Amino acid sequence: MVKTNLKVKFGRRLRQIRRLKNLTQEQLAEATGISVEFVSNIERGINAPSFDTLEKLTEVLNVSCVDLFDFPDE
Repeated sequence: MVKTNLKVKFGRRLRQIRRLKNLTQEQLAEATGISVEFVSNIERGINAPSFDTLEKLTEVLNVSCVDLFDFPDE
């Protein structure tokens, strides 16, 4: 079994929550003040957000930080 790294798991979870909130990557990027490219890179597990960006994501998505790290597939 291949172990998925934390950035990939986080990115999948962020994408899932963003879609549940009916937001596009563009809308999320604009609301959080980060680039669309960075949102895409986070969701694909290429980049990880800073603590400041995490706080912005939780505010915009109206979720707790714990929700972003809740990986129900495991």
